[in-house]
Amino acid sequence: MRVTQELFLEVYEKYKNTVYSVIFNYVKNKEDTADLQQEVFISLLNGDTEFEGDEHLKAWLIRVASNRCKNFLRSRKHFSDEALPEDIPFQVKEENTDLLRIVLTLPEKYRIPIHLYYYEEYSIKQIASVLDAPEATIRIRLKRGREKLAKLLQKEDWL
Repeated sequence: MRVTQELFLEVYEKYKNTVYSVIFNYVKNKEDTADLQQEVFISLLNGDTEFEGDEHLKAWLIRVASNRCKNFLRSRKHFSDEALPEDIPFQVKEENTDLLRIVLTLPEKYRIPIHLYYYEEYSIKQIASVLDAPEATIRIRLKRGREKLAKLLQKEDWL
């Protein structure tokens, strides 16, 4: 399947929140997130990649978003102390908002796999492919991320 201009709007509506949340997990800044999200979708519109299906397209968007963020952070060395905004379009239930805030405090190497695994419902194999890392590395990062998350939750009196 090739993304045409007609299909682009449908794809944008379907995956804009996913791309936004992946990018926000990296940059933690609304303005930079919006700019990078726009770049990802411009790449999709201007590209000539053929997709095998919906999952391949979603994985491509996440990989491009992840790579754009890494390049952005490397080039700008930009980290924001901005508080987590109330209106970010994460698709989480209201009772999970506090948990999301705690997840976002994890280091990037744990935060991104946890987000992809729990919020995007990707398998370890899919995460490894998207992040271009061995499956064993993803398993370890998920395990260590969960351990760090458990400690943070204990501090917050969740457990």
